[in-house]
Amino acid sequence: QVQLVESGGGLVQPGGSLGLSCAASGKFKSINAMGWYRQAPGEQRELVAITRIGGTNYADSVKGRFTISRDNAKNTVYLQMNSLKPEDTGVYYCNAFIKVSLNWGNYWGQGTQVTVSS
Repeated sequence: QVQLVESGGGLVQPGGSLGLSCAASGKFKSINAMGWYRQAPGEQRELVAITRIGGTNYADSVKGRFTISRDNAKNTVYLQMNSLKPEDTGVYYCNAFIKVSLNWGNYWGQGTQVTVSS
């Protein structure tokens, strides 16, 4: 069974920094895309950043402030968040497109809370 386990959320003041990590574990063949989504209260889940073969994409609202990176040897994706704003507050979810046996599937982490507040 594939699991995505996130860590690193918390409370930070506006202008501060926070790092998230997400490790994939279990039996799988390979991982294609890995990324981060977030969901603010009362809002839909939205893409924050994603890295895949061929490139990396960011939401316009985080460009220049957030950096996504990946360690393929550890099956881990990271999100470094700088210059945080109150509107970055939400539950951040890790997402990965993973091949298990012969089939590709979309997997989600349990979510980690990020709160930006003074």
